[in-house]
Amino acid sequence: MSMAGMSGGRGRAAQAALHLGLILACLAVLLPILWVTRVALVPASMSYAPGILPEQSTENFDALFAGRFPLSYLNSLIVSAGSVVLAMPFAVTLGYAFARFGTAGRAGRFAVLATQMLPPVALVLPAFAILRSLGLTNSLLGLILVYGALNLPFLTWIMMGFFKGIPVDLEWAAMSDGATAGQAFRIVVLPTALPGMAAAGVLGFILSWNEFLFALVLSGPRTATIPVALAGLQTSNGVQIGTVAAGVVLAVLPLIIASRFIQRFIVEGLTFGAVK
Repeated sequence: MSMAGMSGGRGRAAQAALHLGLILACLAVLLPILWVTRVALVPASMSYAPGILPEQSTENFDALFAGRFPLSYLNSLIVSAGSVVLAMPFAVTLGYAFARFGTAGRAGRFAVLATQMLPPVALVLPAFAILRSLGLTNSLLGLILVYGALNLPFLTWIMMGFFKGIPVDLEWAAMSDGATAGQAFRIVVLPTALPGMAAAGVLGFILSWNEFLFALVLSGPRTATIPVALAGLQTSNGVQIGTVAAGVVLAVLPLIIASRFIQRFIVEGLTFGAVK
């Protein structure tokens, strides 16, 4: 066999091994999701029956909607969206100041990021004390304020990276045409940074949507979010696994829908500035 044939055979074998590895990785990610969906769609008595869907039923979803889960679902939407709306203006302005003017120096920028390294359990009690003094415990507004503050350092660093990827020449060109620095920022920089803002907003929404500890401590029965509601799906007979699976399926739907409709902005935002 010629050297070219041997080299081609090794190349095809490597490519096949790569594809096999990718398939196995995809299965490792998808199989748990598919299994949870299966458990949610079959009656609780048949959760462990053989077959993909031995019998389809809405029994688990009916049991879920009979309780307070719809209210928790609405609470999560309000809190997650509200925290993003609250944090993004500050993240945009801080990220721009850090990227363009080096505000606070390298130590100050690191201090902002270092707050993300604190364990949540070290922050939850001070947050509870502050909200109690303000009369905002067991309220959606309190959760919005806390989530916005928690996500602000992370979103600020994301936006700083995006603004560093925007050539400063664009602003100088706008100012040479008579625009002020504020007008150049509003007219040139912000539209260019929209993909990055979309990506940061989605990531902030996901972080707030999945947060459990602060919601557990700071919320009440009528202000509980989805993670707390799922943790509370326990009866005298133990955890109803089918109901929990139905709740998980509903909980991931907004994230899948959001990712589907703004996928382009997420990809553009996360790769923005990688190549100048």
